[in-house]
This record gives sequence, C-alpha cells and structure tokens, in this order.
Amino acid sequence: MTSTTPTGAGRPVKDPIVAGGHTRIRPFNTRETYPEQSLDNDLCQAVVAGNTVYVRGQIGQDLDTSESVGIGDAEAQAEQAMANIKMLLEEAGSRMEHLVKLTIYLIDPRYREAVYRTVGRWTKGVHPISTGLVVSALARPEWLCEIDAVAVIPEEDRA
Repeated sequence: MTSTTPTGAGRPVKDPIVAGGHTRIRPFNTRETYPEQSLDNDLCQAVVAGNTVYVRGQIGQDLDTSESVGIGDAEAQAEQAMANIKMLLEEAGSRMEHLVKLTIYLIDPRYREAVYRTVGRWTKGVHPISTGLVVSALARPEWLCEIDAVAVIPEEDRA
C-alpha cells in the first residue's frame, strides 16, 4: 500500500518508494497526469540511484496541483521548473549546489535569453554543465520550456 504525505495546498504527495534498489521520489501514473491521453505508465519525478539524483524534465507546472503556470511566458515557466528542481532535489536529500548537469529544451530559440537568465539565477556559483536543445514541441502545447537535472548527494549528506 502506498502512503501519502499531505502538502500545503494541493493533493497529497505519494511517499517515495524503492524499486530496483533505487528510491523513486513522487511516484505517479501518467493516466492521472495526462487524463486526456490514453497512457498508463508508472513514473516518478526523481530517482536516487547510489549518490546520484536524476530529476525528470520539469516544466511550468505546479507539482502539487498539476496546474500549468506561466502560460505564454517562458521565463515564468523556467522559474517554476527550477523551483520544482530545487524542491525535488531537497526531497531526494540533495541541494541546488550539488547540481551536475542540466538539459534545457525550448520550443523556440527566441526564449533562450529569458530562460537561461532564469536558470542562471538559480545556479549562480554552482557551475553545472548544460545542454540546450530546440525541439518542435513538448508534451502539452502550453509548455514552452522543459528542464531536467542530474545532481549528487555528497557522502556527508547521505542517510
């Protein structure tokens, strides 16, 4: 049975689970996340494998409510994505200063400056590596950018 942890404002968040020897943060099924699509995939928002944290691509969406934010505003969506990454890293036992790699997806190269400026505020002094891609679309038409992340949990912070 999956237990849940209440959140401040949205639906309850499922507790992490261990599958395949790795901790899965915020597990979910795509039939809940994308009810308009005929999907049935068990996924999660982040995975802790050893001392590495892999964060699923984050977009302008509140993780607690699944509501899209910043519609039409790539900068606002990047801000939400980075806030989500920070929250997920902390839930996984890591922190923003332990970011190793970011991958940034844009649906229009004209959003690059606003998105990268936002990312830069969140990563000031951290110096992760980064890959930027321009893609034709993301999973929903209102999403303008997506950011995924890889971080570590330093040995002294491991539980």
